[in-house]
Amino acid sequence: MSLLAGPADAQAPLTTQAPPRASASQQVAHRNVLLLIMDDQNTDLGIYGAPVSTPNVDHLAREGVRFQPAYTQFPICGPTRASFLTGLRPNTIGPGAAFERFRCTLPDVVTLPQYFRQNGFFTARVGKVFHQGVPKDIGTSGDDDAQSWDQVVNPRGVDKDLEGQVHNLTPGIPGLGRANSWLAHNAPDTDFTDGKVADGAIAMLQANKSRPFFLAVGFYRPHVPEIAPAKYFAQYPPKAMTLAKETPDTLSRVLPIATNSDMMNLGMTEDQQRQMVAAYHASTSFVDAQVGRVLQELKRLGLDRNTVVVLIGDHGYMLGEHGQWQKSLLWEEATRVPMIVRAPGGNVGGVASQTVEMLDLYPTIASLAGLPANPSNEGRSLVSLLQNPAREDWHGAAFSQILGGRSIRTDRWRYTEWEGGRSGRELYDHARDPREQHNLAQDPKYAGIVAQLRARLPQGVVEKRGKKTLSDPQTPKPPLGRYPVPEGCEHLERLTE
Repeated sequence: MSLLAGPADAQAPLTTQAPPRASASQQVAHRNVLLLIMDDQNTDLGIYGAPVSTPNVDHLAREGVRFQPAYTQFPICGPTRASFLTGLRPNTIGPGAAFERFRCTLPDVVTLPQYFRQNGFFTARVGKVFHQGVPKDIGTSGDDDAQSWDQVVNPRGVDKDLEGQVHNLTPGIPGLGRANSWLAHNAPDTDFTDGKVADGAIAMLQANKSRPFFLAVGFYRPHVPEIAPAKYFAQYPPKAMTLAKETPDTLSRVLPIATNSDMMNLGMTEDQQRQMVAAYHASTSFVDAQVGRVLQELKRLGLDRNTVVVLIGDHGYMLGEHGQWQKSLLWEEATRVPMIVRAPGGNVGGVASQTVEMLDLYPTIASLAGLPANPSNEGRSLVSLLQNPAREDWHGAAFSQILGGRSIRTDRWRYTEWEGGRSGRELYDHARDPREQHNLAQDPKYAGIVAQLRARLPQGVVEKRGKKTLSDPQTPKPPLGRYPVPEGCEHLERLTE
């Protein structure tokens, strides 16, 4: 049996039948899974060509396959995690509820870790996997899914005690979950929450090395507030940071509805913008060091020989492109994510240039671990791309959305429409315009392309886009009673941290 053998790539229709369990013969081929999630992490990583020190992520990529154009379904923490962990598109989960509370609309759905649990794996979570608001839910389970886990660990570090000391560059934004803020502190790595996440993951590996496991390790940075050890900040002098390549002309072309604030760059000066870029990169390097600690222990225990390792960000993150910061947008930088897969006996140093989406993770991980396909999955297995990253007949597309907007990304094009096109459309040719600065949607020469891409957008409720400012919730709450509310879900609120 090939180490990368798995079900065909064909997408199965949504079904309510129970997912299959592995047979006794299939169980022999089971492999462990280590899923590493970096919170709000874009592709500003060394291996993706960014001037950021991430030696451990880079090393993992050189031992596996890096998916170059990979995209989130929903560039907000809760909805994207609900999507890739259930294997369902956001509109399938249900637009009338908080996506992160998916059990309220799909009580019987089998999540990715739950599927492994049903097939005899020990499943555990350390840190943020399903939704937790950052920083307010650090140290708690947040909107976790109890049915998915045998054991959970909710670390809490010194950063929680330091929140009152942060340098807030956007004081008009209430709460630290959205504010551009940072703090460098001299405490050691292991005193911070993400250091404790690594500690918990290491302990979990040691305690469960003799049985098949699915271990999800969720780090909390580089999500704001950027609180990290001072030694990582020292690597990124703010004056040396490069700002996004925008001009008054390019900024004037940005559709107002495609922004998340009424103020370009949230009103920050250029020095403040450089400081925020430096803080984001410092936090990234800090998390990379913790990733390295976990991977080192995996290898020390000899578990790397039989463990599938997947590293992802949950969505992208904007650092001044189009005058925008953070997430909740449908630009390239907000929707694109890092995705790295290392499978035992698999491709080494491969780079897949085909367009994939996070929805593809569930069927891929299940297949690599030796489990049969879950027929409810709406994504495609990436196993064939892991076998042959240069495969030319993939023809993939990625679909991303927020309330009020939806977008399709193919290998060449991005098409986005707002409120069904009534409030604006965008078309960008990535072969000539990788920064998405020239909107072609209204050019008659591209009407055919617009029509083709628009026809491929998934159908579903788009809803009206809310007021575009980080000081207010990104998505308006629907009136109670507009959609059926299951028992126990009467007080749903959309969480946007």
